[in-house]
Amino acid sequence: MWVSTKSQYGLRALVEIGLRAPDAVPLKEVAEVQGISQHYLEQIASHLRRAGFIRSIRGAKGGYKLGRQPEKIFALEVVEALEGSLAPVTCLDDPESCWQTGSCSTETLWKKVDGAMRGVLGKTSLKDLVEERKLIESKKLIQLEMSA
Repeated sequence: MWVSTKSQYGLRALVEIGLRAPDAVPLKEVAEVQGISQHYLEQIASHLRRAGFIRSIRGAKGGYKLGRQPEKIFALEVVEALEGSLAPVTCLDDPESCWQTGSCSTETLWKKVDGAMRGVLGKTSLKDLVEERKLIESKKLIQLEMSA
């Protein structure tokens, strides 16, 4: 399974929104900070909103807020909501699609790949990603201070 820009940008947008919580964040700002096309991000935000990861706030201080606490949003569910199946090969989701299912020498390999990816994504919360972003930002600040 190749993770598309939809999932990459979706997770980055959620991190940006989570970083600014509890304030609402205009999608235009998320797009600018993350270097993502606003039009494309609007399409992704629509999927994220329907899946309950974000909610829209109207008004002068409107934008998007997280739909759930960041520790209750996991990368696995975000990627699945944006991509669909994570299976690296079709036969894992649809055993009937391959005549070698059950007797294929690579089937175990693909199951391990699938399990590893699901394991990492399933254990990584949005809170983890927001904390990682804060750590990266603080390292940048330290480097700037040291070079000044």
